[in-house]
Amino acid sequence: MKLSLTALALAAGLSGCVTKSSYEKLRAEHDATQSQLEQRNASLKQQEQQLAQGKQREQELDAALAAEKEQAQALQQRIGLLEAERARVLKDRNAMEASVAEMTTALAELQKRKEESEARMGEYRALLSKFRSLIDAGKLKVRIVEGRMVVVLASDVLFPSGSATLSKEGRAAVGEVAPLLASIPRRQFQVEGHTDDVPISTAQYPSNWELAAARALNVSRTLRDAGLPANRLSAASFGDSKPAAANDTPEGRAQNRRIEITIVPDLSSLPGFEELQRMETQG
Repeated sequence: MKLSLTALALAAGLSGCVTKSSYEKLRAEHDATQSQLEQRNASLKQQEQQLAQGKQREQELDAALAAEKEQAQALQQRIGLLEAERARVLKDRNAMEASVAEMTTALAELQKRKEESEARMGEYRALLSKFRSLIDAGKLKVRIVEGRMVVVLASDVLFPSGSATLSKEGRAAVGEVAPLLASIPRRQFQVEGHTDDVPISTAQYPSNWELAAARALNVSRTLRDAGLPANRLSAASFGDSKPAAANDTPEGRAQNRRIEITIVPDLSSLPGFEELQRMETQG
């Protein structure tokens, strides 16, 4: 608040006479007070401006913080989406890796089966080659029966009707077969007797079963005598239970009267053989 010099002089006059020096002193004090008031007003205005600027800055920071929070939420949502996508991709990758592993195993198994099949075909061709001269001469046949290679000899060539005694020609034929079988390494052979369905009933052979068994045993002995080791031979009788053709014609019955020499499969080449051996050892 400004104080006029007249007011100062009046105030001084009321208290008595005012000297020039007192007046000047009062004037100086008035001017100093006035200057201080103006400085304080200026300082106050400056502080008010700073306060306004501070509030504006605070508002700007609040807006920036809100924007940062919004961006952070958007980033968090994006991170969630990316993590879900990563999990899906990882799951798909694991599924693909498992599928590739299964396919690799399946291909290896197929390759193994192919090699085994090729080996069997090679063995079959080798067997045909060994017996080619006898096949061409009509003395025997080589067939695949129930997945096994079989040498088939007609009983009519080997035995007289109703007999299990090898004829001279039959003994010669079996003698030719023996060394060829012996040349096949690491294989066992089962000699199987088969008949037609015409029944037989004699004191020596009460049924076709006994006749077929006797014929199989005699062929086995002859093979042994011709050089095929006995520990690679066995005999079996099927009688008329496994016909190769219908028994309603003479030709069909002739096909059923036969000796089959089966090449026993090598079990060590079959899948799971090693596991079976371990089970046997543990048991």
